[in-house]
Amino acid sequence: MKITPSARVLSMLGEIDFDEWQCVAELVDNPFDDFLDVLRSGTEWPDGFTVSVTLPSSSQGVLEVRDTGRGMSYDRLARAVRAGWSGNDMHDKLGLFGMGFNISTARLGRRTRVLTTRAGDKEWIGVEIDLDQIKDDFEAKDITEPKTDPSQHGTRIIIDRLHSTRAEWLRRNGASLRNTLGSVYSWILTEHPFDLYVGGTRVKPVRHCRWGDDRYVLYNGKERIPAYISIDEKLQDGTACRDCGEWQIGSGEVCSICGSSNLTVRERRIHGWLGVQRYLDKTEYGIDFLRNGRKILRWDKQLFTWNNPDGIAGNEEPEYPVELAHQGGRLIGEIHLDHVPVTYQKDAFEYGDRSWLTAVELLRGLAPLQPQRARKLGYPENESPLALLFKGFRRNDAGLRYLVPGDGHKPLHAATRDWGRKFQAGDAAFQTDEHWWQQVLRHEEIKNRGKEVKTADSVPLQPDEKAVGEALGFPMDMPTSGMTRPETSSTASATPTLTAPVSVKERKETRSERLARYESAATPHTYLSRSFGHPELGYLKVRTLLLKPGERLIDDNGLHAPVLLDQRSGNELTTLIDPEHAAFRRFGADYADLLLVELAAILKVRARSDWSPSQLVAAIRAESLQDSALDGTTVGAEARDLLAEIRERVTEILDQSGGYTTAYGHLTHEEKVATEEEMIAAGRVGLVGRLGRDSGFVHHMPALALVRLVQAMPESFMDGAVFRGPYAGVSSPSGKALSLARVTGCLSDVATLGTFAGGATAQQLRRARLSIALLRDELAGER
Repeated sequence: MKITPSARVLSMLGEIDFDEWQCVAELVDNPFDDFLDVLRSGTEWPDGFTVSVTLPSSSQGVLEVRDTGRGMSYDRLARAVRAGWSGNDMHDKLGLFGMGFNISTARLGRRTRVLTTRAGDKEWIGVEIDLDQIKDDFEAKDITEPKTDPSQHGTRIIIDRLHSTRAEWLRRNGASLRNTLGSVYSWILTEHPFDLYVGGTRVKPVRHCRWGDDRYVLYNGKERIPAYISIDEKLQDGTACRDCGEWQIGSGEVCSICGSSNLTVRERRIHGWLGVQRYLDKTEYGIDFLRNGRKILRWDKQLFTWNNPDGIAGNEEPEYPVELAHQGGRLIGEIHLDHVPVTYQKDAFEYGDRSWLTAVELLRGLAPLQPQRARKLGYPENESPLALLFKGFRRNDAGLRYLVPGDGHKPLHAATRDWGRKFQAGDAAFQTDEHWWQQVLRHEEIKNRGKEVKTADSVPLQPDEKAVGEALGFPMDMPTSGMTRPETSSTASATPTLTAPVSVKERKETRSERLARYESAATPHTYLSRSFGHPELGYLKVRTLLLKPGERLIDDNGLHAPVLLDQRSGNELTTLIDPEHAAFRRFGADYADLLLVELAAILKVRARSDWSPSQLVAAIRAESLQDSALDGTTVGAEARDLLAEIRERVTEILDQSGGYTTAYGHLTHEEKVATEEEMIAAGRVGLVGRLGRDSGFVHHMPALALVRLVQAMPESFMDGAVFRGPYAGVSSPSGKALSLARVTGCLSDVATLGTFAGGATAQQLRRARLSIALLRDELAGER
């Protein structure tokens, strides 16, 4: 197969600055383009749309990208691997092969094999591009492989003789690569039925944690500014060259750049949204710009800077964030610019292109975002979407005014960032903005309650008796408390008659005051703050709070209660739980159990149900707390997923420190045999001969051996390496043991359950699920 240009030029392409993730993304773009063509054609595709990226390992230095696309003919393959070639419709594509293919493969390794087949073909056909063998005749070796099933279809790209630094990065950074690709392709993976796997793990789309469509703030108490603004601006259709890609000025019949007559009329549209993130962050804010579904810019902040047309280049003025800029920002967005050209690296748009400048003007306007600066410079008020968000959300004060959760005194920035991480982790309780919203309302309640207390303290509860006596004409030195009204007659003296003093009763706390006092110091219970009910009973929206230590929950009859419901408007109610009640502390009752009992009574009356109390509780739990079901398969999978993540982190640490030989030495003879057998069963025979010479064994050793490894090498895995708990800096042996036990105790439970989940009892499953949650909290952040 003849390719152009020469191998020397192909080698030079490998020197172009592409990060490792960009190289992989170029090879993912191609099958995604093919999948999109299949969807547009309406063709049924029963085999699904899957791209799998196999990363190099310590024993096998190969990167492979495999897809379930349509495959290619020999002629199309020959064009696809030719440097500089692109498809006929470059405006709808993420990449196609061509230049991006050659740059990424040459940058990754010295030899690339491409194999492709279509349904019904008798064999895989392909080409081998060996940069060390190709001469100036441009001839690349044709290759074939037999097919085990004639219905197979798709394409495989196998790159070996990898450059050492890039191979090492790919081997150690599988999780980081998945996260980056999950962000770059988040829109495509969310909107289309495509699956992308990297290193055997599915890539999950990294979605924006933004406030809901219906949230807003009031500017100056009257102007409603939404926290989400939809963008959809249809521009005038344009004419584009299908050969060179340039958009045309005027209505000529040939391309003004390359002279081609292959022109087409295409839509030009700016669409997407701008909004507000639910948490403040120093780096994770800004606008994502996409072309054909792939993110070209992520967390881009250039629209937050005003470029003064009369200023000097380099003196641009940042406008957001301004107040407390060191805390970061929260204005975000996702804007599609399919008609705007990008650089060949696909990491920037052509910023001088008029299409980009039009988009900037639409989104942020020409005037400064800051109204005072705009007025000072003689600009009219900026009414662009970004300026509107800036006006409404430029500050980060707690409360309803800026839509920031607080504790009644200050913003909860650290807590909201943690909730954002739970959102990205898929925690069901944090997928909507309800948790954030409730904390905004709670902040306002506490703040307003404090104002009421201050007002009440400034007004005496009892009248000033001395002032009253003087006003009535009584002697100022005479006690007025307990006096009766003096009798009046023509001869009677004006001297009042004294009676026995009457004590003033202490004012009794009202129910609403008592509940407000409970709530002011209570802690929200996130898991039990949700909708409860059943289709046949109706639903209640419940906010659950835990009383502070030392507080007793007293009902309307003066009795100590474990759970108390305070029904608000409509179907909303607040639940107060006393964690120190004997039902919980002495008898081990679950908060949810007693809460369901209370809710069942309300729903039974509302629905006029004939169900018994136990039937009601069982039905509500099954409907509203499905994620609490104790199932060996589910909990076992959760345990194994967490163990896989820990193994990956342990592997990275051992690779970095070179401690794999020491780690392997801590395994017992039985554990080494079990590790070898697991490698062979998994088809990783090549790793067996390298046992102890790299960290590959960690992925295959028994789970309980992982516990002993952490116990034997705590200095390697604590202090933020794998687990965040302190160790090296703890001075006392008992303190070190306690910090380590927090990890290994939970790890032992998880390892045991992950291995023997099938026969676990309900109590063991409860313990394991709690250990999973506690151990996940012990994991260190991203390194």
